[in-house]
Amino acid sequence: MIDSSARFAKGFRMKLIPLFVAIFSFAAITLTQTARAEEAAPFRHFVSFQFKDGTPEAKKTEIVDAFMALKSKIDAISDLEWGGTENIEPLNDGFTHSFLVSFKNKAGLEVYLPHPAHEEFVKLLKPHLEKVYVFDYTAKK
Repeated sequence: MIDSSARFAKGFRMKLIPLFVAIFSFAAITLTQTARAEEAAPFRHFVSFQFKDGTPEAKKTEIVDAFMALKSKIDAISDLEWGGTENIEPLNDGFTHSFLVSFKNKAGLEVYLPHPAHEEFVKLLKPHLEKVYVFDYTAKK
């Protein structure tokens, strides 16, 4: 004969099982929806350059042109823009040229980085580069 406390405990455990199943199902659905949203969200690759002292303006222009040409060479790039510093505050830490590369999603960056056209661009850039700053993020609104 099962005493009343054992029956209560068994009944209580049986009621908890559906609750735990519901909680874990909700968590799994939420995580899946979040992952899908991130996969579908635009992904940004922000890059700033500080050139070595003495790098001629003509070489900087060549580098900018080569960077901008990547959009026509790498299908994963959905948009590409650049700008030179216009800071009125001295907070750019010597970085003078910034680029924003946009991809449909994060997978685009994985195509872009090892792409032969990107690797060729890096070869052109490196001898003239003092420092680089890179910041990647999933765009949120």
